[in-house]
Amino acid sequence: MLKVGLTGGIGAGKSEVSRLLVEHGAVLIDADRIAREVVAPGTPGLAAVVEAFGTDVLAADGSLDRPRLGSIVFADPEKLAVLNSIVHPLVGLRSRELEEAAAPDAVVIHDVPLLTENGLAPLYDLVIVVDASPETQLDRLVRLRGMTEEDARARMAAQATRAQRRETADILIDNDVPLDTLHKRVADVWDDLVRRAREASAE
Repeated sequence: MLKVGLTGGIGAGKSEVSRLLVEHGAVLIDADRIAREVVAPGTPGLAAVVEAFGTDVLAADGSLDRPRLGSIVFADPEKLAVLNSIVHPLVGLRSRELEEAAAPDAVVIHDVPLLTENGLAPLYDLVIVVDASPETQLDRLVRLRGMTEEDARARMAAQATRAQRRETADILIDNDVPLDTLHKRVADVWDDLVRRAREASAE
């Protein structure tokens, strides 16, 4: 098994890269998706979030109001740290369960938005960073996700710098490129990952 950490700044296009890798045959463990699962209605995770932040972070149907919670924590590093201390251990536990269920020769992609920020690179055999310029990130967040420029800049500022992310990369995927160029780059990366996975399983 080859354990790969995949990360990139918000709006860098990491989701597109992970989608392409899955098409090639990767097993995807999506930390964001798991983070939503562990705070679903009725879970201990949601109860802990409500205890920390109050019932104002709940929607009318009892689910977590993620935009409301986001507006609270992304403006306050201490509150963000509290949220992370609740969610991250739960995500880690579920991720390990999914990883253990994968085939011995699988390429397992851990899609982890805050890999750099939380110093998680040593957990993986190698790290792929999807890289885009801050201008590209901002444009995608405003144009494609409907964020205000102020919200987009706040989300970007809450993450590691571009230079910090690039330092953690074993493989860098430039996503300031046309889609067909990105597809070719991901295909090349996949071939490399398969080769590494075969070598690892043969040891």
